[in-house]
Amino acid sequence: MEWIGALFMVLAVAFLVGIYISQPFLRRSASAVKAKRQQDSDEIERQRSALLAERDRILASLQDLDFDHALGKVPDEDYPNQRLVFMEEGAEVLRQLDTLEPQPLSSVSAVDRLEAAVAARRADGRVNGNGGTAALAAAGVATRRRPVSNGADDVEKLVEARRLNRPEKAAGFCPRCGKPVQKSDKFCSRCGEVI
Repeated sequence: MEWIGALFMVLAVAFLVGIYISQPFLRRSASAVKAKRQQDSDEIERQRSALLAERDRILASLQDLDFDHALGKVPDEDYPNQRLVFMEEGAEVLRQLDTLEPQPLSSVSAVDRLEAAVAARRADGRVNGNGGTAALAAAGVATRRRPVSNGADDVEKLVEARRLNRPEKAAGFCPRCGKPVQKSDKFCSRCGEVI
């Protein structure tokens, strides 16, 4: 009976030594799995970022196309075909985004969401506030907040700031060489004449 107890003791020690020795191998495989998951999530994030950039490009193209059509730069017979091409590209990008970001299925199609995004972008350009982002959120399209302001006020502020930073006007001309001189000049910069 003593040999059975000794056998169990040897087996228990061997088991504990085996577990101790296998720890680095188990950690390495766990870290490899974790690294693989991180790579997969990074790749998904890169794809998502590329698709969001493509979506923004298509929205800008649609907005430009609508604007050019309103100005008469795009003929009426070409406009529907060009718009259809952009809408198909945009719908495909939204479908790919949906595969990367599983969301509850909504009754709104990809084309309708794209139309809502174009309308929201158009509204963002005209309205001060979040009128466009609300339409995007209602359509299920993710948005980034950016400040929107009234364009006329911004232009007036820029003109006023430029006027303040502009160098002073010429006070006259040098009597010797005819070069324009500033009010603060004491000498002509070209000929050195005292003014």
